[in-house]
Amino acid sequence: MPLVRIDLSDTRTNAIEIAAAIHDAIVAVYAIPVRDRFQVITSRAASTIIAEDAGLGFERTDPVIIQIFTQRGRTDEIKQELYAEIARRLGSVGVAGEDVFIGYVENGPQDWSFGFGRAQYMTGELAVPRKVSVAT
Repeated sequence: MPLVRIDLSDTRTNAIEIAAAIHDAIVAVYAIPVRDRFQVITSRAASTIIAEDAGLGFERTDPVIIQIFTQRGRTDEIKQELYAEIARRLGSVGVAGEDVFIGYVENGPQDWSFGFGRAQYMTGELAVPRKVSVAT
């Protein structure tokens, strides 16, 4: 159920592989169904992505900015596992670890509408995802 926004430079020619790697990591760590996939991929001029040093002492060369919007309830440990799995899988498609930037935003079931102007988790049309505390 996470909504994932992916911003990357137009110099990257493998946006679909990058999106698949991120999705596969979420499926693996959060144990969500494979078809529970909502991603928006935006390819833009490299000059429009600014991700400078935050005091960690490394330089980014071609950042991939990932925003994950999902329901609250997962532990800090499982989130850390997700970040590591995303970085690992992105490494396998040519994204360096220093170029992986993730922002994680949590909300509740009332904050989602999957169509028709209804909050399907609230109306009962969709079951609220169970809380996951450890990877399966």
